[in-house]
Amino acid sequence: MAKKRLLTEFGQGTSLRRQDYTEAAVRAVKDALWHNSINLAELFGRERTDMIIDVEIGAGQPDQVDIEKVKAVFPYGQLSVTAREGGLDVPRSDAKPPNVIVVVAISVSFDLEDAA
Repeated sequence: MAKKRLLTEFGQGTSLRRQDYTEAAVRAVKDALWHNSINLAELFGRERTDMIIDVEIGAGQPDQVDIEKVKAVFPYGQLSVTAREGGLDVPRSDAKPPNVIVVVAISVSFDLEDAA
């Protein structure tokens, strides 16, 4: 397989009151997806299901991100989702849980070797 990355998009999502890392991650994915309207599969004469989608999530508490809920945002593609330490937890002045900021990078690739 000759996996060739063709596109990377970035997004940010927040949970301001509930410290919900999963919801912030889902919002970040949607933010990244809404930034582009590239019909990548069609440009290469491929099916959308052929897209290899790698999602990297940066969160203050990566173990609190429900990967399956993040995957559910994508209607097609071969998904790989990983969460790691990142993002930002912003302390609040009222001593409640911090505001959560999660960032994502979504990369789309194809196996271009078998397209010949």
